Amino acid sequence: MQTRKLGNEGLEVSALGLGTMMMPDNEESVDTIRGALELGITMFDTADLYGEEYGLQRFGGNERLLGRALKGRRDKAIIATKFGVTHTQGPKGDRAYIKKSVDASLYSLGVDYIDLYYQHRVDPNTEIEETVNTLAELVGQGKIRYIGLSEAPAEVIRRAHSVHPITAVETEYSLWSREVEDDILPLLKELGIGFVPYSPLGRGFLTGQIKSFDDLPEDDYRRYYPRFQGDNFAKNLEVVALIEQLAIQKGCKTSQLALAWLLAQGSNVVPIPGTKRLDRVQENLGALQITLSPEELARIEEISPKGIASGGRFASGI
Repeated sequence: MQTRKLGNEGLEVSALGLGTMMMPDNEESVDTIRGALELGITMFDTADLYGEEYGLQRFGGNERLLGRALKGRRDKAIIATKFGVTHTQGPKGDRAYIKKSVDASLYSLGVDYIDLYYQHRVDPNTEIEETVNTLAELVGQGKIRYIGLSEAPAEVIRRAHSVHPITAVETEYSLWSREVEDDILPLLKELGIGFVPYSPLGRGFLTGQIKSFDDLPEDDYRRYYPRFQGDNFAKNLEVVALIEQLAIQKGCKTSQLALAWLLAQGSNVVPIPGTKRLDRVQENLGALQITLSPEELARIEEISPKGIASGGRFASGI
């Protein structure tokens, strides 16, 4: 398995991780996580917010799943989880909330420490310096090893890093979500911070498997996202079709091409495609064997330039 370093503090992970957000709490998910570990994936991404109990306003469901799957295998895995998104109070990052959250996540995961602990969303009512100082205390106490931020703006990342080294920033990034190229990626390169793209396959759109809106199950959250609706869907499908043709010429899957493009964006980039199926994990790992030539990268840029996606990233209110 190819590995990559996140940040300058010593964290080394598999070049591809596994996002577990959408995994149902069942034995197939457990088998997929364990199978991914056997295939060489070491980085597993979750959050206290994730899990089937989300609608009941309970936390920790997905963490418990991950903890159960990794029981007896803890020393082989890098566990990344997040705090800071609440159902009723907005983002939280104050000292008391963090201390409560980390203990809850440790309990849900069934572990003694968390490898990478992200603030899920920046708290507008708490100075980032207070948040990071508290996280630094947790590093000193051995409860967490490394500090991360998720969907944080550039100026917040810089301020945070001046308090304690930030190991990784997690933000959406793919061939149809390239906003981070403006200021986030250059800053991370400057500061020596790793980058973890979530939704690297455009929430499944870049797999080439979604051909119509009706392909989405009736209870699928993506039905509420602008990019999957109406004219936006049709326009985005045209772009995916072009990427699919390039993948055919390359002799690979559309998803593999999309991941290979991400991996080519920097040695500090570690995508975390999510899936509940082990065969999809194996398919995604095929991206590590793909090398894109300068000409192919230029063609991808022509097909899918920054800003090509039609519609916003999130549904209203998210």
